[in-house]
Amino acid sequence: MGRGKIAIRRIDNSTSRQVTFSKRRKGLIKKAKELAILCDAEVGVTIFSSTGKLYEFANTSMKAVIERYSKSKEQHQDLMNPTSEVKFWQREAAMLRQQLHSLQENYRQLMGEQLYGLSVKELENLENQLEMSLNCVRVKKGQIFTNEIQELNRKKELIHQENVELLKKENLIRHENLDLYKKVYGTRPYGGNENGFNIRFQEQESQSRLHGSINLQLSPPMHHIPDYQIPATRASKDK
Repeated sequence: MGRGKIAIRRIDNSTSRQVTFSKRRKGLIKKAKELAILCDAEVGVTIFSSTGKLYEFANTSMKAVIERYSKSKEQHQDLMNPTSEVKFWQREAAMLRQQLHSLQENYRQLMGEQLYGLSVKELENLENQLEMSLNCVRVKKGQIFTNEIQELNRKKELIHQENVELLKKENLIRHENLDLYKKVYGTRPYGGNENGFNIRFQEQESQSRLHGSINLQLSPPMHHIPDYQIPATRASKDK
């Protein structure tokens, strides 16, 4: 059977009232702990029993929670009053001016200016701070250089792969040209053809170099020598 509803009113029986108080108090504190852990909230719970006994829970400090509550309540009340609101913003502006002045002073000290009023201990702390900042800059610089080197190596590998592919295409074109030459000129040597041109293939060791080339040269036409300019042989002289 389902649990029956309980009327929200004062329990007359003192024993039942004490048992209910104990159970509900433990459940309330448990819920407060869960709220503080799950939601990263600052929680403070204060419980007084009917006999005047105090029960409390705070995930940080009950005093800090109360002080924060009082300050927040005062600020809320001040904002409701126009005069108090002006004073509040005046205090905020003064606080921001003080922070700005402190930041400007720290910046000048980091730049090596206005150091005359600092003690030896303060100068040592400033020196340590600068050393830590310099180390961080060096680490960041080294990381950037490392990333750039890795990127350049990656591009080098891509270019190398492209060169290999181009070399394969070059070899394929050269073999196709050789086959084409054999089909056109048959088995005759590379000495010449009917048109008087000499085609010479200069094959290179392209496998050992990535940037090989195919050298196709056309020799100038051979001048026809008339028969009367050909010197006679010894046999013809004897005849």
